[in-house]
Amino acid sequence: MRNAVASDARALRDIMQRTHSETDYLLSYPDEQSVDDEQEARSLAETERSDNEVELVAVLGGRIVGSAGITAVGSRRKVVHRARFGISVLKDCWGMGIGRVFMEASIDCARRAGYAQLELEVVADNERAVSLYRRAGFEEYGRNPRGYRSASSGYQELVHMRLEL
Repeated sequence: MRNAVASDARALRDIMQRTHSETDYLLSYPDEQSVDDEQEARSLAETERSDNEVELVAVLGGRIVGSAGITAVGSRRKVVHRARFGISVLKDCWGMGIGRVFMEASIDCARRAGYAQLELEVVADNERAVSLYRRAGFEEYGRNPRGYRSASSGYQELVHMRLEL
């Protein structure tokens, strides 16, 4: 695992396309990825310079197989203590512990950045992810029964979770 850099832009875009086509648990569909390589490279460069945001990549056999990120909820004083967290890993790498390593590193990064709370949303049916987050200490604080509307399965319930840092 390492920090993503601007030169990872194309590989990260490819991974996002693949991961978003392999599962119905992520926020968007592959055809909704509207950022080009240049925009992605600029975004990664900004994240590299950030004191409170991070984009991590997992590299296996010389190729990127997943990513995780911490982003600020906002810059206003009332929410500056909160960060959002997300993970995506190629399906053929599920079960290898990559998600757990991403989560541990992201929690560490969030603490070092000075956040007091790390937040995420997860599809309720994604039992593996919900279990992973609970084992790390995330607690459920609400649900949205119609949080996502899947093209293949209809409405999906979202579980809102948070971790006090």
